[in-house]
Amino acid sequence: MLAGNPAFVPSIIVEYLVVAGGGGGASRWGGGGGAGGFRTNTGAFAFGSSYTVTVGGGGAGGSSAAYNKGTNGINSVFSTITSTGGGGGGTGNSQTPLTGGSGGGGGFYNQNGAAGNAGGYSPVEGYAGGNTPALSYQGAGGGGASASGVNATNQKEGGAGGAGSASSITGSSVTYAGGGGGGGEKASIGGGAGGAGGGGRGGNINESGVAGTVNTGGGGGGGANDANAGGSGGSGVVVLRWLTSAGTITVGAGLTADATGTDGSYSYKRFTAGTGTVSFS
Repeated sequence: MLAGNPAFVPSIIVEYLVVAGGGGGASRWGGGGGAGGFRTNTGAFAFGSSYTVTVGGGGAGGSSAAYNKGTNGINSVFSTITSTGGGGGGTGNSQTPLTGGSGGGGGFYNQNGAAGNAGGYSPVEGYAGGNTPALSYQGAGGGGASASGVNATNQKEGGAGGAGSASSITGSSVTYAGGGGGGGEKASIGGGAGGAGGGGRGGNINESGVAGTVNTGGGGGGGANDANAGGSGGSGVVVLRWLTSAGTITVGAGLTADATGTDGSYSYKRFTAGTGTVSFS
């Protein structure tokens, strides 16, 4: 429509990256937590309207008291775009892994990883967690934003977390949403590697899983043998990018954000915690 039409609403084109919180790893030969959902695209947003931003926290790792699965990460949101929190890793005694943006990995003894891509978005948010075969004493990796978690084997080594995806929305390439590795029983290298993009390593023998990295949506690593806890998932992040000459952003109360950055002719704002609204003018 032309600007003279009373129905005309001026808008700005915004590129967004919305990464949810990663799932927590499970305890005691536990599967790694799945990465938080990863969604990125561009859209037109009206000047003067308020748009919700929520940065999801990471899920808790399974406690060391017994077999305990991890919990799911929390969704992250920008406007109508929601990325789903990563699934918690699974472990023994029917503590099965959870679906999420990426699924949690299977844990101790014959447990399949959970599905990813909750919500059925295209492109996908993430992938399934890895599986653990019968008679194995380790967990599998959680899914990442670009690959499934690695299956565990019968060699006492946990499976690696699925790899994350890279984005250059802040001007340099950063990888987000890697899955957590499964816990293992081998003393030196039992824990599965965390997936690239903030996934936490699974614990070696008598070690707890490593937490996912904050503001990446990385899944937490699974705990090793006996009563080792799972690592918590990493918190998510929301990043918005727009042509500097096209407008400015106003950030409402309740959100924690970095100072507005610039990259050539573009500006970007990185939100690291909280929930609130933003507007453009």
